[in-house]
Amino acid sequence: MSSNPDALDPGRHPSHPLPPLFLSHGSPMTALEPREAGAFWGRLGPRLREAFGTPRAVLVLSAHTLARTPTLLAAPQHAAVHDFGGFDPALYRLRYDAPGAPELAADVAQRLAAAGLPVNVLDRGGLDHGIWVPLRALFPQADVPVLPLAFSPHASPAELMALGQALAPLRHEGVLVLGTGSLTHNLGWVFGPTAGGRPPAVDAAERPEGRAFRDWVAARTAEGDVDALLRWAALAPHARDMHPTDEHWLPWYPALGAGGPQGVRLHDSVTFGCLAMDAYAFGDGAEALRD
Repeated sequence: MSSNPDALDPGRHPSHPLPPLFLSHGSPMTALEPREAGAFWGRLGPRLREAFGTPRAVLVLSAHTLARTPTLLAAPQHAAVHDFGGFDPALYRLRYDAPGAPELAADVAQRLAAAGLPVNVLDRGGLDHGIWVPLRALFPQADVPVLPLAFSPHASPAELMALGQALAPLRHEGVLVLGTGSLTHNLGWVFGPTAGGRPPAVDAAERPEGRAFRDWVAARTAEGDVDALLRWAALAPHARDMHPTDEHWLPWYPALGAGGPQGVRLHDSVTFGCLAMDAYAFGDGAEALRD
């Protein structure tokens, strides 16, 4: 894996604008047991390089990297953070030593400030499992610089969509804008009392509530119905069953803002009968990445 912290290579810009992505990152164990979604990520990386060229960098917003004010982690070098416990010991031996993107961080900070959006820049690094687990499958050589952007879990969908709109020009400059969270995220259905004392099987049949929510999101996204997507908590079926808290859903909106208004569902699968692993791409070129 690469440990090169050098400045971004302007010669590696993709020839066409990069569609922003939303990936459901799932359990950290996906790094060891890829199942359908992990296998899709492994196909998505080569497909993205073939269709658009190697990204200059990945600017990523993860449900597990949060701050009161948007904050760029501008270290010249990153490593995988094992921000979890109780898993297979082999998982803690996995590494992802990706270069950082401090020059891009300075550029992004200027753009956000120009858009009237608050932003901090820290000379710190580290990639939470919502970042390194999918990136390890997309770019296994860790040869693409990574710039995490922490966001507030209390931000509204409209605020995060505006953040994404401020980032939209980056997709014309070789930067892949990535939101990583989960299309559905009710861990109570996996580990809580409603699970009957033990988690459901990883390949359990999907709960109908989850299917209804996922189909609603897919339809509204294909239609470009941004108003409905912004009002998801009031309009989507079983919205609060799918997301008792918002943080795993919110990374959707920067990706939508950067590439929307329409999007394409690239991948469709579920684990434990209730945790959706769906992936989306937004804007021009999204169809080229469909699974």
